[in-house]
Amino acid sequence: MKYDYDMVVIGLGPAGMAVSVMGSEMGLKVCAIERHKIGGECMNVGCIPSKSLLRMAAARHAFQSLEVMELNPVEPPSLRDPFGRIQQYLEYINSNKTSAMFKKVHLVLAEGSAAFVDPHTVEAGGKRYSAKRIFICTGTCPAVPPIPGIKNVDVLTNENLFALERVPKSMVVIGGGAIGCEMAQAFTRLGCPCKIVHMDAHLLPLADRNAGETLEAALKREGIDVFNGRKISRIEKSDAGVAVMTEQGERLEGERLLVAAGRKLDVESLQLDRAGVTVGKNAIEVNKHLQTSCGHIYAAGDCNGHVLFTHAAMHQGMIALMNCMMPPFMRMDFRKYVVPWTVFTEPQVSVVGKSARELDAAGTKYETVTANYADYGAAIAEGIAEGHVRAYISPTGRIYGAQIIGEGSGEMINEWALAIQKKCRITDIMLLQHSFPSMSFLTKRVSEMWMMNRMKSPWLRRMIRWMY
Repeated sequence: MKYDYDMVVIGLGPAGMAVSVMGSEMGLKVCAIERHKIGGECMNVGCIPSKSLLRMAAARHAFQSLEVMELNPVEPPSLRDPFGRIQQYLEYINSNKTSAMFKKVHLVLAEGSAAFVDPHTVEAGGKRYSAKRIFICTGTCPAVPPIPGIKNVDVLTNENLFALERVPKSMVVIGGGAIGCEMAQAFTRLGCPCKIVHMDAHLLPLADRNAGETLEAALKREGIDVFNGRKISRIEKSDAGVAVMTEQGERLEGERLLVAAGRKLDVESLQLDRAGVTVGKNAIEVNKHLQTSCGHIYAAGDCNGHVLFTHAAMHQGMIALMNCMMPPFMRMDFRKYVVPWTVFTEPQVSVVGKSARELDAAGTKYETVTANYADYGAAIAEGIAEGHVRAYISPTGRIYGAQIIGEGSGEMINEWALAIQKKCRITDIMLLQHSFPSMSFLTKRVSEMWMMNRMKSPWLRRMIRWMY
């Protein structure tokens, strides 16, 4: 059968962009359908604008620190309209950078949602597009919990947060994950005091408790109130704007309400039943090769529910494209690749591999080795002595996982990710020279500390004496 295209890609977020650009560069005929803007959630209302806001908030925070020291600096005009500046950045990126990547792709932009007609045909904007293979890369959307009264107030999510015309006077944030913590710190630094309320026992529930507690202490120092382990009973309008009531009897008020309480699948308009694609409770079901129940249709990124990170979506898009061209025995299992992640607060929190909680639950024997920023001269001299590099290591040197809290952790965690993925031993890190005095030298220090712990063995000490 002859098709219009080699592949149709539905959704141009991180996964869809990876599939479309790589496929077109390989010489394949690609049609990409996006109902909103190129870049999807991450580019337009997620990772990129949030990091821009965090950077501006950090700059304003630095100026406030100088004012406390009575140095009286002049605040740059760009900090007075953060949301306007963010939109300028996004317009520039989309117009001058992102669009240029799709010169070889047939783009169907802002012509409505795509819907399957049959397993090989998709319709959008009244036109039909057929392809040998189809890639679903539609992502997810913010989940707004069904709290009594929440429909009676104006709710902010990441989808409309960066289109505000001004910084609110105050804010209540529902959710203590990455988005909730990042935005609470950013808005507080921009002059909008925030309160965080969420149901988990500590911030960053995907990380170990100590990471959440360290971040909570930092947020509280900046005046952010954190209410852990709370269940919200109802929400109502108030003189301040909105009031959030907890079952513990607390009343938290703010001008605006930000909901950062997870994500949900949004594929109803796709008519997946027409293609025979199975959808689970909150995700499109895929096998280890990212194939759906219909073998020539792949689902990459958040929509398959495995790991909800932008970089994971990009990686899955690449793996899905490569798998579709390979014989079954050569296809890659996307689950075997480690996924590092970072929360871009101050201090940053980065994690990869197994957590201590997971290792304990599995009964795995391991050693925890921690190198503190406060014990490193460069960190002290630069005024960034908060945090640590921590690794979970087997008695024979296998690296199970790592956690970094502190300046530059988002860059440093990638070395640990590579070591775990390539099954390196901690001695491999020890024998790698690290640039000094970078913060990544703390990674080498962890490896040296692990080795020094081996030196406590009487048997090894006797062997060293004999060799010497």
